[in-house]
Amino acid sequence: MTWWSAVRFLHVLSAALWVGGQLTVSLVLLPVVRRSMDAQRRREVLNAVGRRFGLFTAAVLLPVQVVTGVAIAGHKGVTWASLADPGYGRILAAKLLLFCAVMAAAALHGVASAKGRPAPARAMAMASLAGSLGVILLATALPVT
Repeated sequence: MTWWSAVRFLHVLSAALWVGGQLTVSLVLLPVVRRSMDAQRRREVLNAVGRRFGLFTAAVLLPVQVVTGVAIAGHKGVTWASLADPGYGRILAAKLLLFCAVMAAAALHGVASAKGRPAPARAMAMASLAGSLGVILLATALPVT
């Protein structure tokens, strides 16, 4: 066990909590809430869950992802120029770009939800979840160096 193992563990753990939280809300919580609550109560519960998950993501998961990701990249010798290199560099660049798109979709989901616009909120939530799964896929495709 090295220091870098712990850093990678935190990076993977925070990603698992982030994507796992999205999947749990989408696949477990939403169906139950939709079946068992009236529209007003459903809106209150889902808004509360969304706010709490959003705050936890912004305050804990996102900072852990950024700090550990930058540390891991630095440790591996990644530079801005190396992001154009075939293999590790390009896959990491794609992962970073998709991660930014996911964060934008998540923010737009929050705005649409807060404004009571369910159709755009749902579309952005689905885009964020699909993109999050893509980020994980790209992470698993990174060559071991």
